[in-house]
Amino acid sequence: QVQLVESGGGLVQPGGSLRLSCAASGSGFSYYAMGWYRQVPGKQRELAAVISRAGITNYAESVKGRFTISRDNAKNTVYLQMNSLKPEDTAVYYCNARHTFSGNIYWGQGTQVTVSS
Repeated sequence: QVQLVESGGGLVQPGGSLRLSCAASGSGFSYYAMGWYRQVPGKQRELAAVISRAGITNYAESVKGRFTISRDNAKNTVYLQMNSLKPEDTAVYYCNARHTFSGNIYWGQGTQVTVSS
């Protein structure tokens, strides 16, 4: 089992940047594919970015070229660098871990990102 704690959210002006972090506790971090999802009130949670065990990344079309997901297995941490932020990026951002072999999925508590002038 793994516990996930996100940090780094906040209020930023359009065009600004934020870096989210997700620290994982528990064993076997390197066996997990990691992802960042986001959700606004009244809408379904949607994928923003994922990174596999091997470091292969995939992004939602809406964030391609602006967001970068990365992981540091030595620190049990996954990051989401968000640049050129837009008001429509405003959401609660959730960290997700999916175990490669068991398929077990875990979620963090979420961190609010607000893009507004």
